[in-house]
Amino acid sequence: MSERRAVAGGTVVPLSRPFQGYRLAHERAGSGPAVVLLHGWPGDRHDFAAVVPLLADRATVITPDLRGFGESDFHDGADVRAFSVEAQAAGVLDLLDELGVERAVVGGYDIGSRIGQQLAALAPHRVAALVLTPPLPGAGDRLLAAPVQREFWYQVLHRLDLADRLFDGQPAAVAAYLEHIWTHWSGPGHPVPAEDLRRLVELYSRPGAFTASIAWYRSRPHPSTVRPEEPPPSAERPAIPVEALWPEFDPLFPSAWADRLDEW
Repeated sequence: MSERRAVAGGTVVPLSRPFQGYRLAHERAGSGPAVVLLHGWPGDRHDFAAVVPLLADRATVITPDLRGFGESDFHDGADVRAFSVEAQAAGVLDLLDELGVERAVVGGYDIGSRIGQQLAALAPHRVAALVLTPPLPGAGDRLLAAPVQREFWYQVLHRLDLADRLFDGQPAAVAAYLEHIWTHWSGPGHPVPAEDLRRLVELYSRPGAFTASIAWYRSRPHPSTVRPEEPPPSAERPAIPVEALWPEFDPLFPSAWADRLDEW
């Protein structure tokens, strides 16, 4: 039987069995074919609160907190390899094993999109379809353009020890930072929901939690290190249906980059 962790408001959330030393908080709703939804940064499983009811009448919807996020274990975030895309995908796959899910539609945004793609590469027979927003492969040297690099400043900051000193365990600083990020990344007419921001600030302000959340960025190359000419993958791609949703007002990944999706 899964362990359970008490959370704010007196409720409890199931925890997975330990895998590589980490347990994943997760929720299930509905019945039917499995759908797994993977959140991004800064976020948690509640990012899909409005989506789950739309799917739960026809699917079993599984929403985990990724390793290092939300109510999942984060430890001290010192070993960044534990938060890499490969480790995150392996952790999600082990959760599916524990829940007895043989095959699932996997949806993800931001880092959840990258983890979903890695999961499909790791175990294509376990992924019925992918829904990604936005997928990154195919951007090529456009990541090096000055306007784009100006948007990726936060990823540089997240690689510095300074980020730990500024934000970890500092509720006021975390609140100001997350509100700025969320506001800047939201489209017109989509104000930051105060209650959602309050919840995230509470989670990300716990000692060690902010550092663990940015370990994802420390585990992988900076976007500026991409090769100027990025070729499509030479290996045969898994025959998995993919639906790509590209936000109209995404400042990080302009919708014009969708022109190379067919190559990938």
